[in-house]
Amino acid sequence: MTDAAAPLEPDPLDAYGMRLALDQAHNAWLVGEVPVGAVIARRGAGGLQVLATGYNRPITTHDPTAHAEIVALRHAAALYENYRLPDCELYVTLEPCAMCAMALVHARIKRVVFGAFDPKTGAAGSVLNLFAEPQLNHHTEVVGGVLAEPCGRLLREFFAERRAQQRDARGAPSEPSEPAEAGAPIPAGEALELPPEETGG
Repeated sequence: MTDAAAPLEPDPLDAYGMRLALDQAHNAWLVGEVPVGAVIARRGAGGLQVLATGYNRPITTHDPTAHAEIVALRHAAALYENYRLPDCELYVTLEPCAMCAMALVHARIKRVVFGAFDPKTGAAGSVLNLFAEPQLNHHTEVVGGVLAEPCGRLLREFFAERRAQQRDARGAPSEPSEPAEAGAPIPAGEALELPPEETGG
């Protein structure tokens, strides 16, 4: 069970930030990447000020570190001309993995808001919670489950489409595709990367 419980009614700004991250996740799908998107923003009197965006790019950039969160962090840090982003919040459609969680801690991100929980590699409470480690010198507030259903559905639909494409490529009889069920788990081991036959790995 995760420590980052979903709010009953998400903060309107959190919901807005997550919708922006979902737009980025759709961009990832369009280029053949696993659809995870991220946005880094600051809160102000006028709402959220978006500083940087990112979406998954490990396949297209041949970079195993190019997760959505890392891409957004790089853009924000370049804009700030500082690797520390203590007044910033990150919105991401999937619970961060251990690599991304530690990068966010190193960047001193104030808050992390994520959509779908990742029971396979989630490092914000699902598998472990690096954000809650008392030994670390920075602690980030974490809110999970914001717009979890559309975030998870996007991933499930993406992998359902990929499996259908693989069957077609092998000449296997096509099976009727089933709609992605609300609340169904994200396919284990598929949340962050494509199967080897998809990547050539």
